[in-house]
Amino acid sequence: MKIFKLLCIVIIGLSLVTCKSTKVERIGVEETTDLSGRWNDTDARLVAEEMVRDALSRPWLINFVSDEGRKPVVIVGTVRNRSSEHIETLTFVKNIERELINSGNVKFVASKIERSEIRDEREDQQSWASEETAKRLAAETGADFMMQGTITSITDAVSGKKVVYYQINMELINLESTEKVWIGEKKIKKYIEKASTGW
Repeated sequence: MKIFKLLCIVIIGLSLVTCKSTKVERIGVEETTDLSGRWNDTDARLVAEEMVRDALSRPWLINFVSDEGRKPVVIVGTVRNRSSEHIETLTFVKNIERELINSGNVKFVASKIERSEIRDEREDQQSWASEETAKRLAAETGADFMMQGTITSITDAVSGKKVVYYQINMELINLESTEKVWIGEKKIKKYIEKASTGW
């Protein structure tokens, strides 16, 4: 009985110590954090900013505005994760969309998934909204260009040391002619060292 009571006291004590050791601190979302060395929110944001800046500084944009007399309409397609780790590509895609829209140099249309929900709502309006407020069918703005890309990685590790190399490739494609008007590339290399070995 004494051993059981002693064991209970030890378990309760350990759980209290564990609870006290948890510390949460709020930090700025723009602050660079790299705890594990894996792809993270900072990588997604910085790569998106650099990719869009590069894309919008290339001749295709000036040529299109000169030929068509208007801003190009862009949509972001699929960004495939071909790396060796799980990467939430939606965060990266949303960063790219934000940078494109906020640049003011292009117009931007909703993604395929977003358009499906919008079309359902527009269909409902045909039956349930007043004639004055119902939005027209088949009046969407078609995109001129689609941006697509891939994220790949190579890992080299030995004795508690690891180098992870990421390569992000993005392409802007003319939807009518399928001509690639811009190709961008960004490389990130991270060196990670752990006290204990084993990855």
